[in-house]
Amino acid sequence: MWSYFETINSILVILNDYVWGWPMLFLLLGTHIFLTFRLGFIQKFIPIGIKLSISKEEGKGDISQFGALVTALAATVGTGNIVGVATAISIGGPGALLWMWLTGVFGIATKYSEALLSIKFREIDKNNNIVGGPMFVLDKGLNLKWLGIIFALFTVIASFGIGNMVQANSIANLLQKQYEIPNWLSGIIIAVFTGMVIIGGIQSIAKVSQILVPFMAGLYILSSIAILIFTYDKTLDSLSLIIQTAFTGQSAIGGFVGSTFKEAIRAGIARGLFSNESGLGSAPIAASAAKTKNAVRQALVSSTGTFWDTVIICALTGLVILNTGSWNLGLKGAEITKNAFSVLGALGSIVLSISLLLFVYSTILGWYYYGEKALEYLVGVKGILYFKGLWIVGILIGSITTLEIVWNFADLANGLMAIPNLISLILLNQLIKKETQAYIHNIDKEDPEIMKLEKFVK
Repeated sequence: MWSYFETINSILVILNDYVWGWPMLFLLLGTHIFLTFRLGFIQKFIPIGIKLSISKEEGKGDISQFGALVTALAATVGTGNIVGVATAISIGGPGALLWMWLTGVFGIATKYSEALLSIKFREIDKNNNIVGGPMFVLDKGLNLKWLGIIFALFTVIASFGIGNMVQANSIANLLQKQYEIPNWLSGIIIAVFTGMVIIGGIQSIAKVSQILVPFMAGLYILSSIAILIFTYDKTLDSLSLIIQTAFTGQSAIGGFVGSTFKEAIRAGIARGLFSNESGLGSAPIAASAAKTKNAVRQALVSSTGTFWDTVIICALTGLVILNTGSWNLGLKGAEITKNAFSVLGALGSIVLSISLLLFVYSTILGWYYYGEKALEYLVGVKGILYFKGLWIVGILIGSITTLEIVWNFADLANGLMAIPNLISLILLNQLIKKETQAYIHNIDKEDPEIMKLEKFVK
């Protein structure tokens, strides 16, 4: 039996290498760049998107604009911001950070576009709730229902992997290692707290996320800034090293396994995409539930998620790792970031543990909503109650098992989610631009925030 699972895992590793190989990375980054120029570099309106995210908007929807944003951030901001950045540097050297950052910058255009389309084609389900996402875009926007079904199916699969069991396992292992709490007990605690939130649906998830996300992100950002202040004299050297090695690669130094130019690009792009999820099609599912009268307005709000996740948080993590020299000590994964935070003494370890705990828990909540809406698209509202029960069971199983095969399967499902979503973005790029232009040319001139958008798309 064990050899059977090893064989499956080996096959998944091979498939993942293929799905997440250069063709996929070029497709994703290429879409980012294409949409950036197609929409006149929409990234320059991030400040307006941030202002809109905390302003009140009336319209159809289940949650506020801010609620939709933090729900998506709850699922997006996670171990990728801590472990993923460290892994990118381990594989690709310091130069990987530049490619990760650029992926985030260009990915803002893709996050904007996929949110716009999902809101444009959203519907009201039998429970009178707003539902949307790439599956509806593929179905209603392109008349490709079969492709919408494929996207929804892989979303459900990915949600149980990367959004549920893997996350529960990460929390349980962290608590066991740090505080000697048995994995099974952690599983029960996580399941109870998760059940208390998801029973109330998207409104409950959004309310918790509005408290949890700003706190956990603020705590991590402030701690990272504190470390950078303590190591300020290293910052210019770190920035110089990032730029230099992004184009030349990094030779072996001490215990660090050197990288090439090719590895720096691949590691940076791949980890950047995993971090912000731009192009995967997950975040637009949450954006679709927002109260808004116009898809463009909420799309601007949604696009700020990639800015916060990769452009800010991942960049801070990378600089902290380089400034402290943790990247060059032969450590791996979370140990690299943990060593970097040791600059703050015992407080650093506590802050990092709390951050990881909250990042992982919020991911469970956010991805639950993605999985639920994808399953609802497949079988209708009758499947929601069963999904809640299966989600709790998944947490319990994940907390006590070894999940390499689940992780690899989830990675594969994530990659296969991206393909139909990117197809819709490319084929409907004219609609994205048209919707944006229509909004800009019919704005309320008395709205000072929108007036700033007048020169947007020529």
